[in-house]
Amino acid sequence: MLVIRQRLAPQPQWHAELHLSVEARSKSRLRCFSASGEDVGLFLERGQPPLYDGECLRAEDGRIVRVRALAEKLLHVTCANAFELTRSAYHLGNRHVALQLGDGWLRLVDDHVLKAMLEQLGASVAAIEAPFQPEHGAYGGGHHHSHAGEAQFSYAPRLHQFGGRP
Repeated sequence: MLVIRQRLAPQPQWHAELHLSVEARSKSRLRCFSASGEDVGLFLERGQPPLYDGECLRAEDGRIVRVRALAEKLLHVTCANAFELTRSAYHLGNRHVALQLGDGWLRLVDDHVLKAMLEQLGASVAAIEAPFQPEHGAYGGGHHHSHAGEAQFSYAPRLHQFGGRP
């Protein structure tokens, strides 16, 4: 089994590829197969953003493995103006829907109920197949405000509490 524990920036050359859905790219522990069929075990640091298309990984044997985002069934949303697109994004965000944002468009996983809602709001919605790279979110893992070192701060991130305690 090819064991992978380290993330890398994109590299000019690689030895193998992993073709993964957005759900698989979001997992820190995963058993999968390379594009050539080799058994792969991912053991990545927990609390990190999902793997992105083109990112590379270093296997324990030194090989470089490139991540490729699989095409998935998505809804591609466009609107007549920025206000309508913002309103569509607001309603999707209110439902905690993962969104990929582009210049004048939104993408989300295909869902007939959300498609009907968007069309009711006046959006143009097209079914497509494409790699999906949603926004990770402002409160994603791995960040703390101390600069005293990682050992003292190995807990999961928490939202800030404003105001006094009752």
